[in-house]
Amino acid sequence: MFQDPTLYPWRTVRQNVALSQDISGKRDRRAVEEAIRLVGLNGFEKAWPHQLSGGMAQRTALARALVNHPRMLILDEPLGKLDALTRLTMQTELHRLWKERDFTAIMVTHDVDEALFLATRVIVLGGANRSRVLSDIRVDAPFQRHRDDPYFLKLRREILLQLGYSAASPL
Repeated sequence: MFQDPTLYPWRTVRQNVALSQDISGKRDRRAVEEAIRLVGLNGFEKAWPHQLSGGMAQRTALARALVNHPRMLILDEPLGKLDALTRLTMQTELHRLWKERDFTAIMVTHDVDEALFLATRVIVLGGANRSRVLSDIRVDAPFQRHRDDPYFLKLRREILLQLGYSAASPL
């Protein structure tokens, strides 16, 4: 799943979600409907991409990624272009879907809070071209996580310091 939803404008939500099935010839209408339901787009199956909000377009892309029940989901800054409230909602949705579907997820994000909220493991990259591993952090906190938990605030400060923010910098 990419930063941009990359939906085909000539395909409805349902048709965009079913894209991989159309290509493979292995159609499973129930799987498409289930993926649409999972991401909360019931009632928008016939909507065109230009009729969707940014969050709805990303939900469509997520449904398209989930329709074939992947064991691993690779996400490349999938929430980066969303407004703050939609981003928080989508983070909660990703977590819910991860628990419900039990897939492995690898997510690239520049948002430290997002990484700590969603991950069980955070790998911090840095250096001139962001290719050096600065740390590998196990996030040992149970889910239902809270962003103001002292444990998360401590991890957040550690990561930001590793990335070059001084303790005196306003966060």
